[in-house]
Amino acid sequence: MHTQKILLMLMLFCSPIFTVAEPLNVLMISIDDLNDWIGPLGGHPQAKTPNLDKFCEGGAMVFRNAVCAAPLCGPSRSAVLSGFLPSTTGIYGNEHNMIFSDMVKHHATLPEYFSKHGYYTLSNGKIFHKHGIDGKYTDFGHWAFDEHARARRYTNNNPDRQKVTACKSGTINGITKPEFKGKGKLSWGPTSCSFEEMVDYKVAAWTDAMLQRDFDRPFFIASGIIKPHLPWFVPQEFFDLYPLETIQPPEVNADDLTDIRTPQGKPAFKPSPEYLWVKKHGLEKEATHAYLASISFADACLGKIFQALENSRYADNTIVIIWGDHGWHLGEKQRFLKNTTWNESAKTPLIIKMPGMEKPAICNRTVSLIDIYPTLIRLCGLPEKELDGIDFSPLLKDPNAAWTRPGITVSNAGTSVMGERWHYIQQLDGTEEFYDLQKDPMEWTNLISSPEHAERIDAMRKWIPSKRAEFTGPILRKPKNYVNADAAPNMKRVLNALQ
Repeated sequence: MHTQKILLMLMLFCSPIFTVAEPLNVLMISIDDLNDWIGPLGGHPQAKTPNLDKFCEGGAMVFRNAVCAAPLCGPSRSAVLSGFLPSTTGIYGNEHNMIFSDMVKHHATLPEYFSKHGYYTLSNGKIFHKHGIDGKYTDFGHWAFDEHARARRYTNNNPDRQKVTACKSGTINGITKPEFKGKGKLSWGPTSCSFEEMVDYKVAAWTDAMLQRDFDRPFFIASGIIKPHLPWFVPQEFFDLYPLETIQPPEVNADDLTDIRTPQGKPAFKPSPEYLWVKKHGLEKEATHAYLASISFADACLGKIFQALENSRYADNTIVIIWGDHGWHLGEKQRFLKNTTWNESAKTPLIIKMPGMEKPAICNRTVSLIDIYPTLIRLCGLPEKELDGIDFSPLLKDPNAAWTRPGITVSNAGTSVMGERWHYIQQLDGTEEFYDLQKDPMEWTNLISSPEHAERIDAMRKWIPSKRAEFTGPILRKPKNYVNADAAPNMKRVLNALQ
């Protein structure tokens, strides 16, 4: 085993190109709605993620400037799994099922491509976004894997009703009043169930069991952690990690949105209903508390997976890749939500550990989640495939390697073009923004009208996709029991017919 580890190290760091001496396994972990509030990224000074910290300190590369291809669950995951931007596939909303995209119809998704080239693919938890099928079944993306063990009822976390806070029902700390009601889906509180009863824990336990199996070919395991996606219902022990009175909510600028104007000179944005509700009831600390607790819960689930891999026979020949589908606002830009093209929503965690990595590494180059597909097939020695994403494996060898491509994030309302320092945003109505992330990481000062940046802004405009594909597929009815409905049958695709 020690000799094998040395050979893999030499393969990774000494070869002029990546070559594969033997097939490498892949363990891909996605985390829902996770922003940069983790130890390796330092997005919040109080965040406690000891398992992720230890994993990275033991030898992994952390990408500090990774962006999502779309700032919403469904489109982002579709982009990761297809390797194409939303502007190519036409997938801009959660209602758009990627399997009906004209582009995806002809191309293998990431797990299908690995299956097509000899890997055994397995999945549990949220990897693909779910969609209704004909009002009876749900499509969980199960069709893309050789083996799919779906986590059922992944939003059923049994909240303690005496401690719950929920915007829509008008409940604060277990007390419901008409004046507490508001618009939005914010809800949080401790659960009445244990850590081991939570669905994300069960996904981690399933991953542990898979890593104890014997496989007759290399594997591609995809495990999806749901938290910190709403609702922020996690066991009390994770709330207890953070004394409420010590919580530090993000700083909010009351005039943050005033310098963002439409071409007609009107205010382009206003505070979100969720933000106004939190502010009205003075719940900034409570909301921040719940999100931090949910992150620490997700980290505990990761810890079980990391320990399982370390104890397995696959520890020295498995690529581990961890990504969040997009970020999340906790009051910044006067929002408590996702699906914006600002920094808080567009940036996301991306961490990779290759066999042989023994020291922590940081990469400040801007990469995109759509680059995961071409990078993984390159690292595993599979045939190259033409995609919107590009292979960033050279950065694993040299994080300071020349890199000029910005990260493109396409939403249903506009596009973000993000570099290491500069961030350009263009909405479909023509509204523009430009920020200096080095001097203004909170994006409080819109420089779009600054003459000294005109040339730089013009250069970044050229990265905006020239065309936005339309989604022409059906929007199918959801079954009444949408989350827990049976998986739609007969959805497997003929791999040899896919590019």
